[in-house]
Amino acid sequence: MKLKALNARTAPKSHAPERIIQFGEGNFLRCFVDWIIQHMNQRTDFNASVVVVQPIERGMVDWLNGQDCLYHVNLQGRLNGESVNTLERIDCISRAVNPYTQHQAYLALADQPDIRFVISNTTEAGIAFDPACRLTDAPASSYPAKLTQLLYRRFQTFRGDRTKGLIIMPCELIFLNGHRLKECIFQYIDLWKDDFGNDYPRFRNWFAKYCYVCATLVDRIVPGFPRNDIERIQRRISYADNLVVQGEVFHLWVIEKPDNMSIAQLRREFPAERAGLNVLIAPSEKPYHERKVTLLNGPHTVLSPVAYLSGVNIVRDACNHPVISRYIRKVQFDELMQTLNLPIDELRQFAADVLERFNNPYVDHQVTSIMLNSFPKYAARDLPGLKTYLERKGTLPQGLVFGLAAIITYYKGGTRADGAPITPNDAPEIVELLQRLWATDDPRIVAEGVLAAEFIWNENLNVTVPGLTDLLTQHLTSIRQHGMLKAVSAIV
Repeated sequence: MKLKALNARTAPKSHAPERIIQFGEGNFLRCFVDWIIQHMNQRTDFNASVVVVQPIERGMVDWLNGQDCLYHVNLQGRLNGESVNTLERIDCISRAVNPYTQHQAYLALADQPDIRFVISNTTEAGIAFDPACRLTDAPASSYPAKLTQLLYRRFQTFRGDRTKGLIIMPCELIFLNGHRLKECIFQYIDLWKDDFGNDYPRFRNWFAKYCYVCATLVDRIVPGFPRNDIERIQRRISYADNLVVQGEVFHLWVIEKPDNMSIAQLRREFPAERAGLNVLIAPSEKPYHERKVTLLNGPHTVLSPVAYLSGVNIVRDACNHPVISRYIRKVQFDELMQTLNLPIDELRQFAADVLERFNNPYVDHQVTSIMLNSFPKYAARDLPGLKTYLERKGTLPQGLVFGLAAIITYYKGGTRADGAPITPNDAPEIVELLQRLWATDDPRIVAEGVLAAEFIWNENLNVTVPGLTDLLTQHLTSIRQHGMLKAVSAIV
């Protein structure tokens, strides 16, 4: 079958006012934010299109424009117990701009009266202050500096009109991303105050009062371009779409209201909840951030070494294993869930959604891919819950401590029972510490040495967490004597 080129001449494309500037053209934004905008347009009167801005010098805007910014999203996974595999054409992006070759066209976006939103995903390193940036750069190198240039142009064009401020929603994967971005913008306003001259105090006040910077939490696994499935997908859609993006069916976007705007106003202006999407506009994103880190990332971190050292390689297979599945539920429902402060029914539903995501029939998620830098991950994702559980229950959580013992055993290296290699990947000083400790062949020395490593934990856990040394030694000994599967069976 001959495939058609994908563009506005071969496929229908809707048209709406350009109301959103999006910094970033990568897989995540196209599969998450633009998919959400598409559904808001279909289900409400939002009626907005997106102008994509390439945030770095080399990017994909030429590819996007080459397809008139049309592409397909392939969502796969489990939803309410059923397998889902959908294909949908996204047409809400109007055009894509490269500020490095189209700097005036980029700045001219600030002159469009309908523009109201700025959305970004410029990677975790993108929200950073670089004092080398100048107002006169064409463009400035950092994302916050580019945005400050755009904001000042808008302030000038509309003479400080309070109705022309922008709602700014960063999607970078850092906690309180909006707070950090707002701080960077203020730093640039102050750095460039001599360039602004008499405009400096009025521009600073306009940004502070009439621009609205939201912290957000985003959650959707997006593997990206489906190399293994692209021929099948292109035959199914009959188009030679070179920008197909594949993601899981689950999605969650928590948007924290800014200090200078009410929840009601933000919901009116950005009606994603009204569209029936899993978008929450909330007073704070912190409890949802803690929920995700605790109930998704936390179980991921400990299930992986337990599964791998039991001979299980895929997360989905771990979820269906008669023993390891019980271990996952123990850690998630009986231990970590007890440390959070959201309503229990909401936590149970989120945890159930997480298990469906782990059990995705379309993604062979290797457990070894999760075990990169396991010790820092455990420190961030599981240790806070371990401490809170001890504080609330008066006893240590067996599953979480066992998970730490599994990580420590994995870092011993060597080979698995079936001959598969065990190759821990972490900071050299952590790998060296574990090799030195395991050379003693004494589980207690290993436990004490790991817990005493303040460069990992910022504290000596032998001292600060009563009973942890003894319980960790017990689990390390059990794994050593009986093997991982029998040892974990004993605690579930």
